[in-house]
Amino acid sequence: MPHVTIKCFPGRTEEQKKLCAEKISEIIAETLGCKLTSVSVAIKDIPEDSWKEEVWDKEIKNDKKYLFKEPGYTCE
Repeated sequence: MPHVTIKCFPGRTEEQKKLCAEKISEIIAETLGCKLTSVSVAIKDIPEDSWKEEVWDKEIKNDKKYLFKEPGYTCE
């Protein structure tokens, strides 16, 4: 606890993903008051032409009640 999944367009290096996961983990542990060893982070590449179907429709549009930070774009 907790587990975070980051979905983004492809193109980031393994080093960028590792650094992002480390920094996100530190912020989560500090903010939520848990051990750093309890945090896990996954980063999934989603092709741009699949974004609306796989991310917008399923996780952003349909799960708005869980969003604490909404995106500044739409896929409508």
